Amino acid sequence: MEYSFRSLYDEIGGQETIEKLVEAFYPRVYADEDLAPLFQGDMDEIKRKQKLFLPQFLGGPALYSMEFGPPAMRARHMPFEVTPKRAKAWLRCMKEAFEEIGLDKNQAGPAFYDRLTQVAGIMVNSPDID
Repeated sequence: MEYSFRSLYDEIGGQETIEKLVEAFYPRVYADEDLAPLFQGDMDEIKRKQKLFLPQFLGGPALYSMEFGPPAMRARHMPFEVTPKRAKAWLRCMKEAFEEIGLDKNQAGPAFYDRLTQVAGIMVNSPDID
């Protein structure tokens, strides 16, 4: 019996879909009043890193690790105040980007978004101030 395994990366459409998602996502993040303070600096560089990270996160090529070493995303985000409110805002921006590019209609879209939801929870490192 032969088994074939397709990663979430393959299932969503590979790098082409990643590119579209990142391009739809980051303008939302930079425009969000809760998230904008966390995303200072060159949007193009932040987008480039995300385009390297997401393929690896979804079981595709380990592009991020080849350039930057192990992702260790929680440790990399510790200098930033990631609150529950900000995690929700990040997920809202991602959901809107999914919808914009039609990834919410992709069969693998819900599994991808579920993984992002888990990661958003793990990244929280500060309480809400409000």
